[in-house]
Amino acid sequence: MKNYLRSALFVGLATLAVVNAQADTISIPGLFNTGAGITVDKATDFNYKLTDGDGNSIYGGYGEAAVGAGWPISPWLADSNTSHWLTPTDNRAQSYDPSHNGSYLWTLEFDLSGFNASTASFAGRFSADNNATVYFNGEIIGSAAGFSQWYNFAAASHLFVAGINTLEFLVTNVKQSGGNPTGLRVEFTNSQVAAVPVPGAVWMFLSGLFGILALKRKSAAF
Repeated sequence: MKNYLRSALFVGLATLAVVNAQADTISIPGLFNTGAGITVDKATDFNYKLTDGDGNSIYGGYGEAAVGAGWPISPWLADSNTSHWLTPTDNRAQSYDPSHNGSYLWTLEFDLSGFNASTASFAGRFSADNNATVYFNGEIIGSAAGFSQWYNFAAASHLFVAGINTLEFLVTNVKQSGGNPTGLRVEFTNSQVAAVPVPGAVWMFLSGLFGILALKRKSAAF
């Protein structure tokens, strides 16, 4: 009988090791800093879609990375290799919204299919010209009131859904007759999510246990 128990314990521990390995967290795929991987000025960032407040595509539908120095970077936060400012056009100094406030909706989507959404979370920081509100799956998770410092945002596990998740930065550019650029800067500081355990791992444990019990009954019959 002890042999049966040892065998059952071995199968159980092996199965738990498989399940635990599958439950290890990783960084959430699809979360990108603004300008991620871009090293050349005026290159398009296709990760962040650009629309107006009504969801209509504007200025080509994506932003352009402002790499390096040059106005308005300073007074905007200085550029770095970690992230870059995104502007609606490749002219970072372009003046917008002379007579009324402008709305610029920057959207990043990522897919959690195959992951356990209840284990997900992320945190980051951002800045915007002139101010912005952050929405994650429709819920407000942060706000910014300027372009010379960072503002924090974060999402806890209860806000995530299986499948497509949507992160939005609604930037308001305050009207001004001239010298009125706009932009967005985003950096993720951490994120995590666990994969959904494969059902076969549980079945492997049960089938192994049932097999051991069947052998035990067969042995006892003789």
